[in-house]
Amino acid sequence: MNYMCLIIDDEKMLADSTAEYFNLFGVSAAVAYGSDDCRKFFENNTTELVLLDINLSDGNGFDICKRLRERTDIPILFISARASDDDKIIALNIGGDDYVQKPYSLGVLLAKVKAVLKRCGMKNASAFTDGRLTVDFKSKTVEVCGKAVKLTALEFRLLTYLVENRGRVVSKTELFENVWKDKFTGDGTLNVHVRRLREAIEPDPNKPSYIVTVWGDGYKFDGSAV
Repeated sequence: MNYMCLIIDDEKMLADSTAEYFNLFGVSAAVAYGSDDCRKFFENNTTELVLLDINLSDGNGFDICKRLRERTDIPILFISARASDDDKIIALNIGGDDYVQKPYSLGVLLAKVKAVLKRCGMKNASAFTDGRLTVDFKSKTVEVCGKAVKLTALEFRLLTYLVENRGRVVSKTELFENVWKDKFTGDGTLNVHVRRLREAIEPDPNKPSYIVTVWGDGYKFDGSAV
């Protein structure tokens, strides 16, 4: 069976109440109370996201994360009552996607989980289209009104990243690190590539409706621009 979220936590009451809350609001959730339960879960089930406690009675979340990363790239959100910066750094470095501090608000946690699931759904899609603009992630092609548009490899990576994260503001730093793989890339380089993309896909590059500038923060791709 496939679940949207697997909660791995040995605090049974908290884990059960979190799963019950998620199920109530449309996020199918299962619970594992430790490392052994987690292993048994994956023998017959799958999940789209893991909420993973660092401290478990039969092991620790870091080890589970490492094992999961050997077989899957699904999002892993660490949850912990420990506030150590070292724990947060380790969690992110071994493949965790975020770090949630206990005690947490169920409403806030649910919103975070839904946001991650939504982004993953976008990233797993084979293409984006709104009737005017089509971006095919597999063939790495772009069409506007049915006509092919030529982009450089870097321009396509930039457009893909913005499209996959559509609806949220993407900071310049995030673009430098994930598109250029270089946090020292300058604003001027980014501005030039954004301008070229706008000239290629926008109805009016001087009044962009797809790649919108959010002054002081970065850019947002509006997937409902037409």
